Amino acid sequence: SGDQDSEAGRLAPFFPDRDTMLFNRSPQDKLDFVKKLQRHGQRVLMLGDGLNDAGALRQSDLGIVVAENTNNFTPACDAILHADEFSRLPQFVELAKSGVTIVNRSYFIALIYNLIGLSYAVSGTLSPLVAAILMPLSSVTIVLFGVAMGNWKARKVL
Repeated sequence: SGDQDSEAGRLAPFFPDRDTMLFNRSPQDKLDFVKKLQRHGQRVLMLGDGLNDAGALRQSDLGIVVAENTNNFTPACDAILHADEFSRLPQFVELAKSGVTIVNRSYFIALIYNLIGLSYAVSGTLSPLVAAILMPLSSVTIVLFGVAMGNWKARKVL
């Protein structure tokens, strides 16, 4: 953190005892620390609250800005978490991981759908008119699947 050591007491409840907290760090120090962890095979989640964190946020595997005003444009981050919701960070990360799983499953469903359609089209049993109707339906199906699964997972996690 770029904050003073006096912030340690306020942050300690959010982090396990085994974690080391570093304070009075410059933006370059933060970026170098993230790179060092990545060189040692670590996956890095960086939490930041300002532009001075932009380099480390961008370099990290997952950069999350914790802000009072979530309407601010923060191009260096992957996500924005409202400061009042900081205690829900584990659920936020779980929901993000679920989102990746949902996208991958959507790709799989689309692939299967298109392979089945292609096999019928190549064999001549699927007319071009029917194919033209079914193609947009595949997109609608994938969108509905993504929305339904996303809503279900959000209700379950949050």
